[in-house]
Amino acid sequence: MEGLSICENYDSILKLTITNGENEIMADLPSCPKCNSEYTYEDGSLLVCPECAHEWALGLETENSEDKKIIKDANGNVLNDGDSVTIIKDLKVKGSSSALKVGTKVKNIRLVDGDHNIDCQIDGFGAMKLKSEFVKKL
Repeated sequence: MEGLSICENYDSILKLTITNGENEIMADLPSCPKCNSEYTYEDGSLLVCPECAHEWALGLETENSEDKKIIKDANGNVLNDGDSVTIIKDLKVKGSSSALKVGTKVKNIRLVDGDHNIDCQIDGFGAMKLKSEFVKKL
């Protein structure tokens, strides 16, 4: 006859003792890789975090593809924070009558999530968000 004992919390890992007659089996459930919550549970073949609703496959908890997005420029070069890029197409600036011209250099970019994945400061225009498909790495 199988039964579940009381769950105990040890150092941010939830330990669940399952008894099946004479043997005790310890199941260690890892913390959520997205928010580090210790309150994860199994749902079929997935692990689920009730705090942030993140789901991941068992055994892949160290790999989090959402945090490791690779952003590339128009030529396929990988962009990093702090890179300098140049604009490859005239871009209209929303709310302004002027446009960013081809060849405008942008220094010290920051990569962010979203469809406009480059956050930067452009001389004469100020803070701006750009799409990586309209720039090339210098």
